[in-house]
Amino acid sequence: MADAAQPPHLLVSVTEIRRHLGSRAPVTRQLESHGLELALTEVGVPDGASIELTGELESISEGVVLTGSVAVPWVGACRRCLQEVSGTATIDVREVWEVHPTEGDTWPLVNDQIDVGPLLHDTALLALPLAPLCREECAGPAPERFPALAADDEVDDDAGAGSAGRDPRWAGLDDLQL
Repeated sequence: MADAAQPPHLLVSVTEIRRHLGSRAPVTRQLESHGLELALTEVGVPDGASIELTGELESISEGVVLTGSVAVPWVGACRRCLQEVSGTATIDVREVWEVHPTEGDTWPLVNDQIDVGPLLHDTALLALPLAPLCREECAGPAPERFPALAADDEVDDDAGAGSAGRDPRWAGLDDLQL
């Protein structure tokens, strides 16, 4: 299991395409995710899920260019109704690996191998939705079923025996002393 602070290594040999300038080769790789989530939104990639890279490598004079897409499965809570929601985000990538990399612009090419692990790790985190919806027309929680009442408000018993009372998601606010 990889440490979340240290992205995993996923090496790809580029020896064959580096021998002929302009040559191309298809590339597919999968990275098993561990601990990839946005803490504040509780949206993340399920542990053990596969982050998939599909693309093409092209040889250039000082390195290689990777053009392709990354598919990232994710799970989270709907921002309106808080029901669990999941999906797959697909992100297009175009990255350069060079023998003499430029800090922040290109990745290092070492011993005719490129490491796509950090790219997949970073892309997966950037692909996660910040505020997912279960569906576009989601209206959120049902206020008729879960009315928001103050702690000292009484529920009208004449309103019917079928009323469900307060929304349990608000229970944490009962302890606040204002």
